[in-house]
Amino acid sequence: MRDSAVLDAITSRRSIRRYLPEPIPQAVIETVLTAAIWAASSHNRQPWRFCVIRDADQKERLARAMGDRLRRDLEADGVLESVIAADTGRSYNRITSAPVLIALCLSLVDMDHYPDERRNEKEYLMAVQSTAMAGQNLLLAAHDQGLGACWMCAPLFCPDVVSAALDLPSDWQPQALITMGYPAESREKTRHALEAGVVWR
Repeated sequence: MRDSAVLDAITSRRSIRRYLPEPIPQAVIETVLTAAIWAASSHNRQPWRFCVIRDADQKERLARAMGDRLRRDLEADGVLESVIAADTGRSYNRITSAPVLIALCLSLVDMDHYPDERRNEKEYLMAVQSTAMAGQNLLLAAHDQGLGACWMCAPLFCPDVVSAALDLPSDWQPQALITMGYPAESREKTRHALEAGVVWR
């Protein structure tokens, strides 16, 4: 197998959660986003949308709003206060300490629309898959640019909160929050053996 910069980026990328306070230049952010929009997409409709958050007050507002919803959900589940405090504190710190946040969203505006729910559901899933592929491109490009990044799924549990806190357009549906910055940690991860998840026919 020949050497490949792409394969090296894929296998060496890690989810980084701690960052240096150093700001990310605008040109680097645009490079990462450009890589994201070159992802494959269903019908080539490119349903992904990105909200880039650098303002400290905006991060604070988003972190508090998401933390309040998380607290209410956990309280309704009967979770211990010590656990709630730890979870909400960890979420707050991850969001507010990242130099850049990217809210990864999808829009169904340009997707196909059908008279039946079955096909509309599949069209929605196609938009989700397309947006996730853009997110993966973004993570790989960030790594290539010397950045660390981490995908947070939390917006799926509170899309209304994220939309309101960021004043997103009405058709933008939050799918993830990607934290990004120059790494202040290194991480190692393994993967299950290939044989564990592959069948050959």
